[in-house]
Amino acid sequence: MNAEKIPDIIIGRLPVYLRALQRMADNGIKTTSSQELGEHVGISAAQIRKDISQFGEFGKQGTGYSIAYLLDKLREILKVDRIWDVVLVGAGDMGHALANYQGFKNRGFHIVAIFDNNKEKIGEKIGEFTVQDAEKMTESIKAANIKIAMLTVPAPAAQGVADKLIQSGVRAILNYAPISLNVPNNVKVQYIDPATHLQRMTYYL
Repeated sequence: MNAEKIPDIIIGRLPVYLRALQRMADNGIKTTSSQELGEHVGISAAQIRKDISQFGEFGKQGTGYSIAYLLDKLREILKVDRIWDVVLVGAGDMGHALANYQGFKNRGFHIVAIFDNNKEKIGEKIGEFTVQDAEKMTESIKAANIKIAMLTVPAPAAQGVADKLIQSGVRAILNYAPISLNVPNNVKVQYIDPATHLQRMTYYL
């Protein structure tokens, strides 16, 4: 399977299916149908079948999907059948919230270090972490071969930090800074700007 050939919009729906299936499994449900899964996530059964069939045949006509099997396959497809180490850059309010968030580990991610360039924040404890000097970031990331970073720095600093992350070998950046980043084609960026999402919703109010 060539990952580049699968439309990004489909990849974006897979974690939604994964989350719903995990909830079903936690409630002791063993099998589901595309119809039932669709009701949980608000996506049509036909769309779910089409999305999943891009990666092979995982269900049987008349019996639906084994939830445990589909969970395993989706984790494999999304490469979260392992734990990914993640660095967090920016120890402000958002950085604190992410560092203390307990929902990453059981979904494939583990924050291993926090960096900041503010001398007052370096050495500060955030939960189990001690904020490290951003000047040491490049060598630390290279040494640990970390591929994923979360960026919670102010917008004017974001591009410069992203450049350093990429030089360090990072290939995926979750960007909370309200600015678009200029990155090479082999680096994937996801943007999380709450104000943008709010603006998108107010159109409908």
